[in-house]
Amino acid sequence: MAWTYKQIVLAVMMVVTGSINTISTKWADRQDAVGRDGINHSFDHPFLQAVGMFLGEFSCLIAFQIIKLYHRVRHPEQEQNMGNQGFNPLIFLPPAICDMCGTSLMYIGLNLTYASSFQMLRGAVIIFTALLSVAFLGSTIRKLMWAGIFTVLLGLAMVGLSDILFGDQSAQTDTNGIIAGDLLIIMAQIIVAVQMVYEEKFVTRYSIPAMQAVGWEGFFGFTVLGLLNIVFFYIDAGAFSKLPTQKLEDPIDAFIQIGNSWIILLATVGNIVSIAFFNFAGISVTKELSATTRMVLDSVRTLFIWLLTLFLGWQGFQVLQLIGFFILLTGMCLYNNIIIVPIVQHIRERRAQYRNLQDVGGENDRLINDQSTTGGSGFSDPAST
Repeated sequence: MAWTYKQIVLAVMMVVTGSINTISTKWADRQDAVGRDGINHSFDHPFLQAVGMFLGEFSCLIAFQIIKLYHRVRHPEQEQNMGNQGFNPLIFLPPAICDMCGTSLMYIGLNLTYASSFQMLRGAVIIFTALLSVAFLGSTIRKLMWAGIFTVLLGLAMVGLSDILFGDQSAQTDTNGIIAGDLLIIMAQIIVAVQMVYEEKFVTRYSIPAMQAVGWEGFFGFTVLGLLNIVFFYIDAGAFSKLPTQKLEDPIDAFIQIGNSWIILLATVGNIVSIAFFNFAGISVTKELSATTRMVLDSVRTLFIWLLTLFLGWQGFQVLQLIGFFILLTGMCLYNNIIIVPIVQHIRERRAQYRNLQDVGGENDRLINDQSTTGGSGFSDPAST
């Protein structure tokens, strides 16, 4: 069935806003600006960037409440279709904490490695989610899913190998920093997998609207991590911090740098706005099309980010990374039983139909030949005997 205009717009919105989210965050990381001590230094504030991401997610809850209020005033009969509202919002606190830890680690890793590697390595979440689902949800992994997991592992190895072999000094860090960033991103996927398993076990039973669920997680993440940013200001991280003050996080310095650089301001706003529209588009794609389509579009986003970083000159072309991307994509397709397996099954069905037609055609030819030798009927001609 052909896509409608609305579905095409949602798909494009998901790919574009998702790409902008990663690119804008990396763009801010690459900038220098004068901080609160009057020193020009790099914008190294991953925890504050994570707060901005949660602010974008929190905006989904605000939008949901506005829609709910609109239905209450204009269409009261439709308010009951807004999903289950009889739940305790605190059930979103644990996944929000997981999201907070995972996002912070990923942003630290993104500051050290390539934007394309960041997006590709996030595919490791498939492996950890599958293993945790077996352990805590009693799920079973089919042979095809195991094939997908091992293929994803191979793809991750290729991406990591490309960063080790071709990581260069021009990427604002050395090869060791790139490797550390890759490892942090993979570690973050373990936390993200825990979040997904928790949500499947405890949250999905309540049938809560997806936009509302994302919004509540954004609210708790924004609140908790926002308070932790104040605590981080008083923690001396020493050599682990790139900030002149060597603090774990310095929100004051971050806001002064944002005020002194329109590029950092634009990238920060882009991060906040894009994550809100990305979540909205992702939820809508799942609803209008399917979760499988959402996964495919997310893979397209990975390719788009890789091409864009090449165009911007943020990294050089790496054949191993390209190979790793296609292996990762193949593993995801095998795990989710999309594209590859359906195509193979379709080809097999067409071949079986073709063989059946040939068999039927051969049987008809045999019957015709038999009839021609017997005078056009299925019985022997008496005159010939």
